[in-house]
Amino acid sequence: VQLQASGGGLVRPGGSLRLSCVASGRTFSISRVGWFRQAPGKEREYVSAIRWNGYSTYYAHFTKGRFTISRDNDYGKNTVYLQMNSLEPEDTAVYSCAADMGPGWEYWGQGTQVTVSS
Repeated sequence: VQLQASGGGLVRPGGSLRLSCVASGRTFSISRVGWFRQAPGKEREYVSAIRWNGYSTYYAHFTKGRFTISRDNDYGKNTVYLQMNSLEPEDTAVYSCAADMGPGWEYWGQGTQVTVSS
């Protein structure tokens, strides 16, 4: 499975960004897709995840209803989105997506930088 993340950028506090994660390859074996982030000098932390069938979603407490994860179920799209609203400077990090094939977060995409600054 290959994952390609995109959509990061520079945004002012209170602004919004939508990240995309496109999966390819053995996507039929994916159980979940998740988003993680890592800020400079900090450990990588879990942000959100979605079942590949789109029926269940999960969020870290700090998203506080600001983030929404979704999946494009159109045939062949294989894209998971992370809509991020009301962004705060503390959200600044490299965001990466990962695929869980059953035993855990086995496949990772490259990160996309999100910078929240005035």
